[in-house]
Formats: sequence, C-alpha cells, structure tokens
Amino acid sequence: MSTVAKRCGLKFDPPSIVVIYENENTGKMRKRVIPVRNFSQYSDCSRAAERLKYHVRHSVYVESVSLAQLERLHLILRDHLRGLSLEESLAAQRGPGPNDEDLNKLSDEELNRRKAQMDELFERHRRRKNDPDFVYDIEVEFPENSARETCSWDNHSDDEF
Repeated sequence: MSTVAKRCGLKFDPPSIVVIYENENTGKMRKRVIPVRNFSQYSDCSRAAERLKYHVRHSVYVESVSLAQLERLHLILRDHLRGLSLEESLAAQRGPGPNDEDLNKLSDEELNRRKAQMDELFERHRRRKNDPDFVYDIEVEFPENSARETCSWDNHSDDEF
C-alpha cells in the first residue's frame, strides 16, 4: 500500500498522532489516529519520534513525515503533560531570535534541538550542483568608493614586529 501524508497533527486526549494521508492507489483521503503509548513528561522526544517513524504498523503512514516534525509533535505533547498551554509550547519551540540567546546555557537536549533546527534550515537553503539556480563560481566586484573600516593594526608595518 502506498500512502502520502498530507497533514499531521496531535490529539491530547487520548494522546495520539493524527495523520491525514492520501491512498495513492485509490486517490482517497484517509485519517489514521496513532496512539502514543508509554509517553510521559520525562520522555525523550527524539527517541519517541524515531520509534514511531520506524514502527512496523505505523511506518507506512508516517514515511513521508519528517523526523523533525514528529519530534516537534512529541515536544508539544510532552509540554502539555507538563502543564503548558499550546501557545506556551509553540513559543518555547520558536525560542528567541538566533542571536538573542547564549547556547552555552542550554541543556544537552535543548542544544541538540536547536542544532537540528539549524541543520534543517541549512538544508532548506542549500544549493546543490543539480539545482537550476546553482552557480559554481560567483565573482563580485565591490566599488572602490565604498567606505573602508580602518583598524589600528593597519597603521603598523610588518617590520615593527
């Protein structure tokens, strides 16, 4: 059976992942409710997402859903179990801007989540040789009249050292 997930969401009571998918053989839209079992406010979301992604019964329905999206759904569910509202959970996942936080102060789990977000963003903007807008060697001419920043190091000659 061949399926393509169109939408993926979350149900809090009972905790479940909901997948709206299209059966490619019949062209019909279907809904699959996948219960999330043995999951608590202390569970590892990345491991739970991997377990779901490669589960024997459910992998057919979530194969076109990214592992990062499944992890985000588990994070929202875990935040709900911890007592956070949906808005608070989404705000926590967005986090502050990329330059507004000190990554050294994050827990290992939170740091790995931020790194995964950066990797996903990098892959989305990455240009490969086969892309139609790929340019191998880009040369840019900068105007000579542009203001140059000066530095005190520029005033010294190499002979002084």
